[in-house]
Amino acid sequence: MKKTAAIIGAAVLALLPFSACGGDSLKTLKINEVTHSVFYAPLYLADSLGYFEEEGLKIELANGGGANNVMSAVLSGDADIGFCGPEAAIYVAIGDSRDQPTVFGQLTKRDGSFLVSRNREPNFTWESLKGKELLVGRRGGVPAMTFEYVLKEKGFTDSDININYGVEFNMMTSAFAEGTADYCTMFEPTASEFEKAGKGYIVASVGEAGGVIPYTGFIAKRSWLNKNEDYARGFLRAMMKAIDYAQTKPAADIAALIKGHFPSSSEESMTTSIANYQKIDSWFTDMVMPEESFTRLQDIIESAGELSERVEFSKVVDNKYAVEEYAKR
Repeated sequence: MKKTAAIIGAAVLALLPFSACGGDSLKTLKINEVTHSVFYAPLYLADSLGYFEEEGLKIELANGGGANNVMSAVLSGDADIGFCGPEAAIYVAIGDSRDQPTVFGQLTKRDGSFLVSRNREPNFTWESLKGKELLVGRRGGVPAMTFEYVLKEKGFTDSDININYGVEFNMMTSAFAEGTADYCTMFEPTASEFEKAGKGYIVASVGEAGGVIPYTGFIAKRSWLNKNEDYARGFLRAMMKAIDYAQTKPAADIAALIKGHFPSSSEESMTTSIANYQKIDSWFTDMVMPEESFTRLQDIIESAGELSERVEFSKVVDNKYAVEEYAKR
């Protein structure tokens, strides 16, 4: 009897470590994203393919609807990680934050929006935008500033540019559908779905026109990174695997995997969207932000009149974790 009890007890104890490795032991990371878009496919792939779980992580997503709201969530502690443009961290740095939000991993390397017109324009040129009303985001946000920069690079003057800054980022498409403006920038899959429904027509890729800039990255307070270095590293490892997948696998396969994150979108439109983003080389493979890209971002913000002073690269960006984890692969 004693021997049997001992065997049963040992068997129960042997099972305990396996139970502890279940879903309840996963570390939940609260991530506030600037918008929900197929442009960020690697983030959703890492979740769908179980890469986060392999690192002992679980993500909890919230849509901030703009970089300013994302940064507010990070600063207040409502989010562990903000996923938005580095400009939000630059603005905080200028204000001399005691707990500086820091970019520790860069995902996208260019603007992910597409310019949508109300009319079919098979012979579209950028000159077509002169005198037209444009919806491209709020003043001071990277989407609007990048668009302004593209126009100025193409010879536009301030008097040629007619941007409506009065519509919040997450309300632009509905405002456009209701008749506001002549053109609107949209992320995928919204742009392709507008086109399929006959509500608008894609005429240009803003990312192709704008070139390489650090568009969207993962940002956390310095104090959080200091206390959660292992989780930050695990998060980056999972993301790097997902980026590899997104860059090398067929768009249709990726669409099928992340469909659960976009229940109202068709796999057909998502496949088109992902193919569009693969075509313009959207993601940083090593998740490292180049300093020259950061400098160009500040050039863009300064050109828009939104930068009161320049910020040192090292004050806002810490590439250490991404460099070290990528080198281990």
